Amino acid sequence: MQHFASDNYAGICPEALTALLAANDGHVRSYGDDEWTLRAADRLRDVFEADCDVYFVFNGTAANSLALAALCQSYHSVICHQLAHVETDECGAPQFFSNGARLLAVGGEQGKLTPAAIVEVVTRRSDIHYPKPKVVTLTQASEVGTVYRPDELQAITATAHQLGLRVHMDGARFANAVAGSGVSPADLTWRAGVDVLCFGGTKMGLPVGEAVVFFDRRLADDFAYRCKQAGQLASKMRFLSAPWLGILEGGAWLRHAAHANAMAQRLAGGLARVAGLRLLFPVDANGVFVQLPNPVEQDLRARGWLFYTFIGAGGARFMCGWDTAPETVDRLLADICQLADGA
Repeated sequence: MQHFASDNYAGICPEALTALLAANDGHVRSYGDDEWTLRAADRLRDVFEADCDVYFVFNGTAANSLALAALCQSYHSVICHQLAHVETDECGAPQFFSNGARLLAVGGEQGKLTPAAIVEVVTRRSDIHYPKPKVVTLTQASEVGTVYRPDELQAITATAHQLGLRVHMDGARFANAVAGSGVSPADLTWRAGVDVLCFGGTKMGLPVGEAVVFFDRRLADDFAYRCKQAGQLASKMRFLSAPWLGILEGGAWLRHAAHANAMAQRLAGGLARVAGLRLLFPVDANGVFVQLPNPVEQDLRARGWLFYTFIGAGGARFMCGWDTAPETVDRLLADICQLADGA
């Protein structure tokens, strides 16, 4: 049975699995000095139309935390949205790997930061007793399923850079943001002023692995040592990088993201037709947030449906994956309609 709790529930997509198995042939160089890792990094440079520096790590927490640590010192602070994953769900890892840099969380409608919020944090205090703001981190797509448009990103990064701040992007669902916005990966990153991106692979259908992409290579100084020290340098790196080749070559990463987004739109459209239900946020990517009556929520769980209610700003979150079937969406909608009619 398919579920909607997380796109992490899905298995490995066929393209990634085929590439993984193809890499399992003979003896090759270890620790990233292999043809799959080198080719995957080159493919990412093609995707972003930039001579970026690329590192592969095991998971998103490591990617975000090590990237942020590379951008600031222990006495600095990182400005984030109050719903950002680095603030709510990474167990203090950004602070740990940066040796104490503080997260300064602020609000913002639809899960997004604004230039005004950044200015307010930076100008709040300037004395030596306060952790000096150094980085802005954005989540793309956001924790409530919304997507920053290029003009929004440009306004934020221009403000950040004027204030001497670097810009990090948590792109756990970056593929969904690209598919949902219809603009190029470059236009959602370095062309809009982003300095470093943590590009999520797992939610796209990889078995494991994220890519840390530095658009300014100077910021990646000694980053390989950070990865090694943090236990993120895979000895058999080809098994982290080969699946990336599988989804990048041929464009499967975008096709799968577009399908997940389409399933979210299918679900949102059905929910909008159910009397008494209210969508909480625009559906820009692959997540749908809806306010369900408590009896409906409980009865859905009793029927075996898995979904979260503690993610983001409340309500029930239904997350679609690369393999979510239209029939699964329709079965969920049928149950919700039936339960809502009886509520």
